[in-house]
Amino acid sequence: MSALFAPRPIMATKPSKELEIFDNPTPERDYTIRIRLPEFTCLCPKTGQPDFATLDLEYVPEKSCIELKSLKMYIWSFRDEGAFHEAVTNEILTDLCNACDPRFMRLTAEFNVRGGVYTTVVAEHKKPTWVAPAVITLP
Repeated sequence: MSALFAPRPIMATKPSKELEIFDNPTPERDYTIRIRLPEFTCLCPKTGQPDFATLDLEYVPEKSCIELKSLKMYIWSFRDEGAFHEAVTNEILTDLCNACDPRFMRLTAEFNVRGGVYTTVVAEHKKPTWVAPAVITLP
């Protein structure tokens, strides 16, 4: 059989809205986890054309952390969904906060240019009882 007619491989992974977590290995300490997701894709709800973005996630975990493979599958799940930039950024932040209940979380969604317009949406969540540590400037 020629390569032209070879059967497609079965995908081992599929998009999923399920976010997995694991125990924070150091819950007594404030520390920041930064994750860059440069391949986010959703669809324009007006035209159906793809919108591309880089997502930058920063968070200070409480009792649990987001498992990375499940995060990749979750982000992939938006590929065929129509969404306004503002709505999808806030939806993702809400889902992530519901999954791991962080002390603080910020999601920055930097969308690629479309019609000469760049859009960046920044959404944040902060527990009312959490106080950010003071910035330390070293010489």
